[in-house]
Amino acid sequence: MEQSLVSLDEIRAAASRIASIAVRTPLVEAAFADLSGYGAKKKIYLKAESLQPIGAFKIRGAANKILQLTPEEISRGVITYSSGNHAQGVAYAARAVGAKAVIVMPSNAPAIKRAATLAMGAEIIDVGVASSERLAKSDELVRQHGYVVIPPYDDRQIIAGQATCGLEIVEALPQVDLVLAPVSGGGLLSGVATAVKHLSPKTKVYGVEPELAGDTAESFRTGSIVTWGAELTSRTIADGLRTQSVGVLNFAHIQAFVDGIITVTEAEIRAAMRAIVAATRLVPEPSGAVAAAALLFHGAELPPYTTAVAVVSGGNVDPAQLAQILTEANSF
Repeated sequence: MEQSLVSLDEIRAAASRIASIAVRTPLVEAAFADLSGYGAKKKIYLKAESLQPIGAFKIRGAANKILQLTPEEISRGVITYSSGNHAQGVAYAARAVGAKAVIVMPSNAPAIKRAATLAMGAEIIDVGVASSERLAKSDELVRQHGYVVIPPYDDRQIIAGQATCGLEIVEALPQVDLVLAPVSGGGLLSGVATAVKHLSPKTKVYGVEPELAGDTAESFRTGSIVTWGAELTSRTIADGLRTQSVGVLNFAHIQAFVDGIITVTEAEIRAAMRAIVAATRLVPEPSGAVAAAALLFHGAELPPYTTAVAVVSGGNVDPAQLAQILTEANSF
């Protein structure tokens, strides 16, 4: 049976539920010096999800799902499949309720995200780079041990949790007329768009995706979900956006509430990371910089606006990678 879309009441309930675990992150104004067409009447803010306890927005959905588990489910333990940020969100929320957390992680997950997940007491199971491999291994372990699955994105409670990010944006900045969020599996974009459109129907919402992992952009353009192979999506530096296809429930919300999806290049992502650090001193990981990259380099593809918010979805970047990116010259 087809599921209905997440309601504003569900999002508000999630916001109350997760308040003890996730933080209400600030909107930081960013006066990007090299923004094409930037003028005195335009204001750009970054939603600093990099300041969450785990350094990424994923704590919102994970907490909303895990805090609704029954005592019996908590006793069985939880499992998820993730390249890093959702893994940390699940590990953090599971620790808060006393549940065992098992994470199926790809072999190419960033070392900094792996180490942080282990530090929160989770057990990590390694598989190959394809998201399909992670899902298959998770299903196998659920059959063997009875773990409760905490999906990374294609889940109603996950969407409602991620939607609290959009709720906060409109509550803090009612005049916002453009919101941009990264997209891969679709948890963040579907949630943010749902909350924003419920509260401010005239506000435009855009997803942003690396062009090297542009499956959701293609899905949005064609009207049906397409899958890109891991050999394609793994090319992007944005490790948090390498999912091979958007979630089914997520795509339904995206089709209902999102106005467009833009793709950005690897050089633009790296330049956006430099611009964010220079303008705000926030530290973004590559995935967290894609929304700002659209504002910086794809203004012609966006609708007119006076006040925009780009979600910096995470800041869990390897220090050596960050140092390299910050010291290199623009390549375009």
